[in-house]
Amino acid sequence: MKKNRIKLVLAEDEPALGQIVKESLESRHFEVFLCENGEEAYETYQTKQPDILVLDVMMPKKDGFTLAQEIRKENATIPIIFLTAKSQVKDVVEGFEHGGNDYLKKPFSMEELIVRIHALLNRIHLKQDETKIPIGTYIFNHTQQQLIWNETPVQLTHREAELLYHLSEKRNAVLDRTFILNKLWGDDDFFNARSMDVFITKLRKKLKNDPEIQIVNVRGFGYKLIC
Repeated sequence: MKKNRIKLVLAEDEPALGQIVKESLESRHFEVFLCENGEEAYETYQTKQPDILVLDVMMPKKDGFTLAQEIRKENATIPIIFLTAKSQVKDVVEGFEHGGNDYLKKPFSMEELIVRIHALLNRIHLKQDETKIPIGTYIFNHTQQQLIWNETPVQLTHREAELLYHLSEKRNAVLDRTFILNKLWGDDDFFNARSMDVFITKLRKKLKNDPEIQIVNVRGFGYKLIC
């Protein structure tokens, strides 16, 4: 767990409830950024780089599910808790399908919200050590989307990190081109294939400090990470 205050984006369109939750969390040493709609929450997420998001589902301009789905395209690991008056099973399932990690039904107690926040952050913290993958003389931190060489981190985009993760899982074997296109791009058409080639070139450049590492094109089949 971080020694500094936990940075949290709270998206809640009910001003009274939002202020109560904000003040309660701040009294427990959280740094809270309160937003009244989904668009404001997305902008705040991008500028403040929070540790966790607590999102109301029903919001103006952009609902919580849509917001979470957009954030998941950029960040696969940041914890997201949904707040909602909905409680049917299909609503809960939809929340998880849109990238949520937890789901809290209104009305809720602050104690329960705080316990769930800490549980999610602790889980992410533990996973960080488990996802440090050696690739030659590099360390690839999948959770933080970083390549570390000689103690110097290089930030990867979400798609670069996911592509490298799948290559590392199949190291010294062929990663099927159709499989990875469908998984990361959603379709294996010509334009997506060209896009993937560009990402492969970017990864090669970021791995260039170790001459023993190669990403080779196995024509007609896919790519192979050799290290």
